[in-house]
Amino acid sequence: MMLEEKVLETINKYHLIEENDHIVLGVSGGPDSTCLFHIFLELQKQIKFTFVVCHINHKIREEADEDEQYVENMCKIHNIPFFVKREQIIDIAKKQKIGTEEMGRKVRYEFFYEILKQEKANKIATAHTKNDLAETVIMNLLRGTGLSGLKGIEPKRENKYIRPLIECEKQEIDEYCKEKRLEPKIDKTNFENLYTRNKIRNKLIPYIKEEFNPNIIESLARMAEIISNEDKYIENITQKYYNELFIDSSEAEIILDLKKFNNLDLVIKNRIVLYTITTLFKSSAGIEKKHIEDIIKLCANNIGNKYLIPNKKIKILIKNRKIFFIKNQ
Repeated sequence: MMLEEKVLETINKYHLIEENDHIVLGVSGGPDSTCLFHIFLELQKQIKFTFVVCHINHKIREEADEDEQYVENMCKIHNIPFFVKREQIIDIAKKQKIGTEEMGRKVRYEFFYEILKQEKANKIATAHTKNDLAETVIMNLLRGTGLSGLKGIEPKRENKYIRPLIECEKQEIDEYCKEKRLEPKIDKTNFENLYTRNKIRNKLIPYIKEEFNPNIIESLARMAEIISNEDKYIENITQKYYNELFIDSSEAEIILDLKKFNNLDLVIKNRIVLYTITTLFKSSAGIEKKHIEDIIKLCANNIGNKYLIPNKKIKILIKNRKIFFIKNQ
């Protein structure tokens, strides 16, 4: 099967691109995103959609300006709108005391979202591959994640972020670039084993392929899909129970029924706590396993007018046989 056909199959399977979509495509200039750029051009002959390109110049490598120029030239040739953001990622990461990789991702997605709003686009496409998915699953496994982490990178998230190459392996993409004579830019830092992901990509996965399972990428992708489907099922059950527990809400709080909550299975309790916090804050960032356990323990004590502040942003209050999830001012 030609790579374009395979990507189209993925797009149809997960409903990634629909008629009249306007998409923000992240292009670094590397093989994956360069491949996706050219596949998008081909797909426009079959699906009526438009796209613009975003590029982040991280100012980390000497070749960063050349990469930017490469992507800009590619866009000019094909008359595709091009947007660039230049950031000193290492300096910003140091100031904010977070990892360079994490900072780079944060800046990328903030820029993508900024252009999405500016251009009145409705989706953001990234060139994540099956290899990226496998690496993410291993990374999350090493961190001791739950089911959500073992889903890896999903083909579609929030009906906004799409990954059309997620069922393609890097080898197929490299062959496509070679066949089309695209000459993408190669980020040499990908071969340096300074970061966990690079160590997994360059050392651990080749070792597993050699010693245990030559098809480890495919095996992990298959496992991630199974887990993703099961996780969606549990999420549906969680939402059903949440609706039964729900009493009232406002901008600042959500109130649930304490007795009904305490009668639930522990797995669903965990999910309900996360679901409620995510509903209140639009995110569960900063909420750890220990916080959830403490909230469940507080509820189980069933003593009125007791409260808990698991982190700075939220307060949990037990009062009048109700659980109050309150934004901590």
